[in-house]
Formats: sequence, C-alpha cells, structure tokens
Amino acid sequence: MIDLLLHQSFESQGLRFITPKMAFPLLQKGALLIDLRPDYEGAGKLPDVPNLLLIPYSEINQSLDEIPHDEAVILADAVGIKSKEVLKLLISSGYNNVVSLAGGFVDWERDGYPIIIDLSERLTGSCMCQLRPRERKKKKDI
Repeated sequence: MIDLLLHQSFESQGLRFITPKMAFPLLQKGALLIDLRPDYEGAGKLPDVPNLLLIPYSEINQSLDEIPHDEAVILADAVGIKSKEVLKLLISSGYNNVVSLAGGFVDWERDGYPIIIDLSERLTGSCMCQLRPRERKKKKDI
C-alpha cells in the first residue's frame, strides 16, 4: 500500500502530495487519514473513511508514537498548510510512508467526497472571535 501511495502522489519542492481524487481509493483500501484540524475548525465535519485518526496540529509532537511507520499515511488539514509542516516534521523523524492531501478538506468537500456532518457541532459567527454553537440548547436540555 505504501508503494501505491507514493506512486499515486506527486512531488513539489521535495515533498509528496496527493489529490482527493487520488487519495479516496487508497483510503477505501485502508490507508490511514490523519485529520490535523483543531476541533473548532472541523465544525462537526469529518471525512467518511474507514481509517481515520484525529490529531490536532498543536498536539502532533506529543503524538508521533501514534503514527505508524508501516502503513500508508495521508495528512490533512483545512487547506493543506499545516499538513505540509507536519509532513516535513515526519520526514525529518524518519517517516517515508506519508503524503499530504493537496487542498485539504476544503478541496475534499468541494470535490464531493464523503463527509459525516454532526449538526449539533455547527458553528455560526461573522468572524473567528464570534464563533458560537449554531443550535441553542433548550433550558430543559442543560
């Protein structure tokens, strides 16, 4: 699977990337997708794939032991900026089985790949400083 991952990916600036179109069949066959987004950034949306690991970018250094060396690994964040940084970190830590999802989950969703939406986690607000849950809890639910 690692050979297939590396064969399906493309190289840019010495790093390997994969498009959602190329990644989806590999993920269906068991490649590991690592979601690097913080909870608030996912807004209740997760990719619907069999092998998903949630490790926020801020916790990646403490979580390296959770990332396998012997499985095909695809890193993803919202748009591909943080996943590129984590890709560099993993390569410098001896990983050779990892690529970054080009365009991140923005491209994943735009291209129509499956996501699971938790409606209770949706946020609203005109800017990051004003984000709050969209659904208000009723007093009897509290």
